[in-house]
Amino acid sequence: MDDGFLMEVCVDSVESAVNAERGGAGRIELCAGLVEGGTTPSMGLLQVVKQCVRVPVFVMIRPRGGDFLYSDREVEVMKADIRLAKLHGADGLVFGALTEDGRIDTELCTALLAVCRPLPVTFHRAFDMVHDPLVALETLISLGFERVLTSGCDSSALEGLSLIKRLAEQAKGRIVVVPGGVITERNLQRILEGSTASEFHCSARSARDSGMKFRNPNVVMGASFSAPEYSIKVADVAKVRTLNAIAKNIL
Repeated sequence: MDDGFLMEVCVDSVESAVNAERGGAGRIELCAGLVEGGTTPSMGLLQVVKQCVRVPVFVMIRPRGGDFLYSDREVEVMKADIRLAKLHGADGLVFGALTEDGRIDTELCTALLAVCRPLPVTFHRAFDMVHDPLVALETLISLGFERVLTSGCDSSALEGLSLIKRLAEQAKGRIVVVPGGVITERNLQRILEGSTASEFHCSARSARDSGMKFRNPNVVMGASFSAPEYSIKVADVAKVRTLNAIAKNIL
């Protein structure tokens, strides 16, 4: 951490992980399916990323997109993925689980935390779907999570800034409140100053055109709302550097 701030960049490829580190990221959140908010990456991706970067790599444990209410079989998948991630060099884990009435699933979180240890664990933006965020924060602290990632239960960290600040004040250093959600070079300074956060989470991505010369415009690989096949989003070194510079207050 430099000058009091640590930048975490969420990535879904080796290229993005390398770019994030080159740009000054202090930690990587490794995911698949960023269009769904992030799901569990392959262990092959984790292995290669660990070979290519030196900063800590926290691995997303989320068996599917959608809500955060998990079946017994999905829980078994999560436990297996945690064990594999630890085996292949994860430096930390990231997960979240809720009950049907929008509260932290303490029983499930306790079980998953036991599998994660001794690695540090972040409760991800499932937090933004809770019924009462102030109560939920105390629950996470009592369970032993090191961090919670949040947009302040709003559409972006900027929109949820007042709640993020309130959560950070309530935490009093007992848990790290990490703002995340549509953080850009245009709003980062306001978010950091307004939240008093010491860490922040971003993707800092840009679209890169595919190298394919032959292209079939009539076929879509996935649902109609999915990302186009011939445009790839990757972490942008320049964007990461700019965000890092803003956080260090040297721009």
